[in-house]
Amino acid sequence: MTAPVLMLGGTASSVGKSVLVAGLCRVFAQDGVRVAPFKAQNMSNNADVTPDGLEIGRAQAEQAAAAGLVPAVEMNPVLLKPQGDRTSQVVLDGRPAGLLRARDFIERKRDLWPHVERALESLRSRYELVVVEGAGSAAEPNLRAGDIVNMRVARHASAVTLLVGDIDRGGVFAHLLGTLELMPQEDRALIRGFVINRFRGDPSLLAPAIDELERRTGVPVLGVVPWIDDLRVAQEDAVALERPDPPGSAQAGTHEVDIAVVHLPRIANFDDFDPLAQERGVRLRYVSRPEQLGVPDLLIIPGTKATIADLEAMRRSGMAEAILARHREGSAILGVCGGYQMLGTHIEDPDGVEAAAGSAVPGLGLLPVSTRFEGDKRTQRVSGHALASAGPWADTQGAAVEGYEIHMGRTRPSPGTSVAPLLHLDGHEDGATSADGLVAGTYLHGLFHNDALRTALLRGLGRTGSGSGPFDREAEFDRLAHHLRAHLDLDRVRGWLGLPVGATVG
Repeated sequence: MTAPVLMLGGTASSVGKSVLVAGLCRVFAQDGVRVAPFKAQNMSNNADVTPDGLEIGRAQAEQAAAAGLVPAVEMNPVLLKPQGDRTSQVVLDGRPAGLLRARDFIERKRDLWPHVERALESLRSRYELVVVEGAGSAAEPNLRAGDIVNMRVARHASAVTLLVGDIDRGGVFAHLLGTLELMPQEDRALIRGFVINRFRGDPSLLAPAIDELERRTGVPVLGVVPWIDDLRVAQEDAVALERPDPPGSAQAGTHEVDIAVVHLPRIANFDDFDPLAQERGVRLRYVSRPEQLGVPDLLIIPGTKATIADLEAMRRSGMAEAILARHREGSAILGVCGGYQMLGTHIEDPDGVEAAAGSAVPGLGLLPVSTRFEGDKRTQRVSGHALASAGPWADTQGAAVEGYEIHMGRTRPSPGTSVAPLLHLDGHEDGATSADGLVAGTYLHGLFHNDALRTALLRGLGRTGSGSGPFDREAEFDRLAHHLRAHLDLDRVRGWLGLPVGATVG
């Protein structure tokens, strides 16, 4: 039997679809339904690796975890990773498949539909429900001809489709009504309900507007979902980093350890640092300008899809010089993936893997390593232990670690030098540290999700109090599911899907 499909479309990008899909996956999994997430095409530099070494969007891996599943490539058959304003790397069925230029967008995407259809039907044959996430707005007339991720998916699957709007941005009722009005009649007929997301305030104040929206459209509002403070569920878009911290959040409290993450133009896998944000006594902040940097205890240069371009952007903005100044003043510095590559003496791209062919730029020169981009991408899950034994890393030695690698560069010690590795992973040494331990780099994504290492490093950075304990992702999923149960008419959704009404947590 082919499983029914529940689809969440949006009025725009970053209205909270990814998190809502994760929450609904947890709700239905708690109810005993075998549920899987799906997103036909994801445009994001936040990526993850399946156990068989295939690359998918990070949000879909998080949604799979919420459903109690191991992530699979069928959950995100097309991943577009922006490298510039007009070019994206195409990851098709988990493997790199060339570049997509903006002017070829519609024509090339038509060729991707069979991959989408095959992946979705595979999930529908193996599970009892598939929860689908759309992309951006569900009704962009200029993108309709090449659509493979929004209403074409809904039509193909006869999906029960909900339209999500973000009230925190303002104008949500106009956004919901306008999105519906822009749809052709066959698509409009698939929209079964509206969801108003991220509300702060008294929902009774919305009643007149909700009544008018329902009267104009004949579509019910299934609920108003309040803002959730400090929710640590991985999101797809770096736009999430631009939202101010809610009053009273952990960010606003007192702290013993100050950690600054450079908000690169093409930042990737920023949820690497989520466990730091939930730690007592730790302030985590994202900075994009030198004057925001201050004198942090730890300065992190994160991953990026465009190492050379983002390094040059840091030089133009003055951030590169500011980082060097903080190093001279004694701040510890960590580079992850692309950030690790930037810390070396130079970066080369002879074949144009990431930048123009023949590109070669000096790095920040804080580690005696150099990077050369090569055509084959390393994508694998790994485990091992920490090797570093100096500076703030001293107490991390021997701590077990696991995570994943996604990179096309190969980083090696500069000729005539030796370097102490940071980690030992599945039979090979990873990363590098300076002799005093104040500069370190690694290719491991998910480093701070390892509780013992994170606790030891924070102690080495000066935290004297106790931490917040293990980073409990399962508890976050359960908190999100409880929140959705309280604020959405899920029985109506179950009825539309042909699932038992009045389901309770198993």
